[in-house]
Amino acid sequence: MAYITCNFFSEALGLSTSMTVILPQQTTSQIGMNNRSSQKLHKTLYLLHGLSDDDTIWSRRTSVERYVAELGLAVVMPNVHQSFYTDMEYGNKYWTFLTEELPAVARSFFPLSDAREDNYVAGLSMGGYGAFKWALRHPDRIAAAGSLSGALDMANHIKDPAHMKPLFNLIYGDKEVKGSDNDLLHLVTELAPSSSPKPALYQCCGTEDFLYDDNLAFRDACKQADYPLTYEEGPGTHEWGYWDTHIQRFLRWLPITNE
Repeated sequence: MAYITCNFFSEALGLSTSMTVILPQQTTSQIGMNNRSSQKLHKTLYLLHGLSDDDTIWSRRTSVERYVAELGLAVVMPNVHQSFYTDMEYGNKYWTFLTEELPAVARSFFPLSDAREDNYVAGLSMGGYGAFKWALRHPDRIAAAGSLSGALDMANHIKDPAHMKPLFNLIYGDKEVKGSDNDLLHLVTELAPSSSPKPALYQCCGTEDFLYDDNLAFRDACKQADYPLTYEEGPGTHEWGYWDTHIQRFLRWLPITNE
């Protein structure tokens, strides 16, 4: 695998930013690795970070490079700061950056497929919210999405705790989240059922996680909307041991076929 730190200018953000990229490489003599590459345009996973992290965190806290090696899967990890993957009311346009500019820029630099069936997104906590929002708002671009301990009930989540209110004000301003395109429960209940094709969704959360109730709310919304969902829960808190285990489960779940 090739591991690339990429610094570039974002027109959407109006500033220089970064992404960390893992690219498939076919090797036969690398000790301890089973690398695979189709030598074609690569299937791509956009892997999103949480509130306190950046584009380097998945490769620092997990062995994601090793996990994707035998899948021949490219991984693009962007840096979006504390934006909740949203065009901020008082800040930068991180939703536009993520869903419009980032794929175009990444594909201009690297041999990545733009076919819907070759593109996936996943994330943890804040990144789980961003992943499901991307899949549900652009089902024509994303084949599958995963949320690990995601902040999935944002309309309820922004009410508490108090120390997060200044950040949420910067992101959403006075706009109502409930019933909007930033409300995942609204998207899956009102919008996603009418879309075709539907992205496959994988959701997991630890039962001791402070976001467990958020996850139950999203799970129940999917049931109500009859939206297909792979849901897993079990013992676990909001920590990297849980996410390291479950990113492997997500990767095994992805509809990737060997070529």
